[in-house]
Amino acid sequence: MSQTNTGALKLSGEKCFSDKLKDFVFKHKYTLISVAAVLVLLILWEMGSIFSWFNPKFIPNMSTVWSSFLNTLENGYNGFSLWEHLWSSMRRLLIAVFFAFMIAVPLGLLADSNPVIHAIVDPFIEFYRALPPLAYYTLLVLWFGIGDMSKIVLLTLNAFPPIFIPTVFSVSQIPRDRINGARSLGSSGVDLFVSVVFPSCLPDILTGLRTAVGSAYATMVAAEMVAAVSGIGWLVLDASKYVRYDIVYFGIIIMGAIALLIDAVIRQIIKRLTPWSQGV
Repeated sequence: MSQTNTGALKLSGEKCFSDKLKDFVFKHKYTLISVAAVLVLLILWEMGSIFSWFNPKFIPNMSTVWSSFLNTLENGYNGFSLWEHLWSSMRRLLIAVFFAFMIAVPLGLLADSNPVIHAIVDPFIEFYRALPPLAYYTLLVLWFGIGDMSKIVLLTLNAFPPIFIPTVFSVSQIPRDRINGARSLGSSGVDLFVSVVFPSCLPDILTGLRTAVGSAYATMVAAEMVAAVSGIGWLVLDASKYVRYDIVYFGIIIMGAIALLIDAVIRQIIKRLTPWSQGV
């Protein structure tokens, strides 16, 4: 092969790589911007530690936080491993969201078609959903104790309105022609709900679920800080009492990372179950 052909192939390969790189950057530009923003924050954090821009007692350097994370991962905290603290929190969240979803969706589907049900449920939901969850958490602790039951009830109540309200609204927005068309084909009762009403409402229901999980997660962390003996929220609060800000920092980072992961998983579920929906 001549030198000219070799040079042409090399230029072609470089151009192909350049085009692929440009396509990748264009396709993921917002993700890359987000990553860059996080990296800038980490660099500023490390530079602040190196040049003593802030008090290391209150803002420990990254290596100290990382060492504390590895030590807690290996030895646990206050008798529980880090995984046990995380699982305690996630178990409460999963159980509560499951119950909220299983109650709110059927009730929401029925509430639009049955004004009596809507009239019974609506005033209670409108009353308590405006209240800060911790305002009535004290009552739940009195009734159910400081164990998991009070937290699960609190999170279930917190996750219920964001699922119920979009479900009721979505049912009311279903075109009557779609319902009448299904009935003309012989669909009625439960079959009508399963084959027409529920699929039509699914995008709004799943969007409501996404909102509910985010709200319940934040409430869960706050509830664990009020009355608990395990969980990631309790770990952060307990560490702050003993001025262990290295543990506080990695605990907060873990909280945020889990929230991002949960939201990303739910968004993927929404895209797979409702590929026709936009803006997820």
